Amino acid sequence: MKALVLAGGFGTRLRPLSCSRPKTLFPLANQPLIDYTLQNLVKGGVDTVVLSVYYMAENIVRYLGPTKHDLGILYSREQRPLGKGGGIKYAEDMLNGQAFVVMNGDIVTDLDLRRLINYHKEKGGLATIALYQVRDPSRYGCVELDNEGRITRFVEKPEPGSAPSNLINAGIYILEPEVLEYMPPGKKFDTEEDVFPILAEEGKLFGFEFHGYWTDIGVPEEYLNANAKLLANQEKGSTNPNTNVDPSATIIKPCILGENVSIGAESVIGPNVSLSDNVHIGKGCRIQNSIIFSGATIEDYSSVRNAIIGENAVLAKWVKVESGSLIGDYAQIMDSVTITEGVSICPSTTIEESILQPKLVM
Repeated sequence: MKALVLAGGFGTRLRPLSCSRPKTLFPLANQPLIDYTLQNLVKGGVDTVVLSVYYMAENIVRYLGPTKHDLGILYSREQRPLGKGGGIKYAEDMLNGQAFVVMNGDIVTDLDLRRLINYHKEKGGLATIALYQVRDPSRYGCVELDNEGRITRFVEKPEPGSAPSNLINAGIYILEPEVLEYMPPGKKFDTEEDVFPILAEEGKLFGFEFHGYWTDIGVPEEYLNANAKLLANQEKGSTNPNTNVDPSATIIKPCILGENVSIGAESVIGPNVSLSDNVHIGKGCRIQNSIIFSGATIEDYSSVRNAIIGENAVLAKWVKVESGSLIGDYAQIMDSVTITEGVSICPSTTIEESILQPKLVM
């Protein structure tokens, strides 16, 4: 079976980090998100993946090449953004007229894909959507099911309190090739708004509720949560042979340290911390529930909590970075600066004074 991975999005809610890389290449437990996606598809019996790409497509092609994880990889390169539905239609010629999997490129899940495929075959509909229960469905498309698992209503991003249920579209579907006939060629549109409601009215759309783990990494909080979950699930040691950790430093698991990481005296790292390759941590630092991209430097007595630090960024001495803040690639935060909650620092920016209100700094 083939799978189509929708990987062309801009990652706007993760800017400024997505200014330098597509969302599918964001590291999770020191491995790009796309690797987890492909590994899950392999487990589900997929043998060929078509990646629908647009934003920073060359970065994805360069990383993956023509094959990885025993999968053949094809690329459907949009000439302009076409939305999720338009991206599916644009890749039609690569899908060979057979039922296929569609998966959003920004989700992390342990869904058993084989169970979803079998359920789709049993129901005999044109489309089956994987469904997941969340507390607040207003960020997603939610559904109402009948007793046979048929979706009777599909509401995209309902107003708070107006959702028909807490079951949301998990961004994974099985589609029969006939669904492509519902999609206009060359136009920008979304399946959730323009195709699924029609299929629901015709009684041809089914839902498969699953339990376990699911999240999208579209916002910083969920990105950090996904990283923590993967760290907890992986049986990886907190260090590797090519790290230099001072004997007086403390590593609180789960953590993962990349190649050539150095950690100074009396620093405390963890829990839920990913340090990518070539990261340098000075002495007396405190880092928890954070993702530090490759090449970043955090100098003596600085602290990072619930934040994401970009590639080759530098935090000087006594810097404090608070929850939900994003520090762009090559940014420099000077001595004794405090970055409060919810601040985003653009790449290559130098910050010399504290920022005490949420804002984007260019």
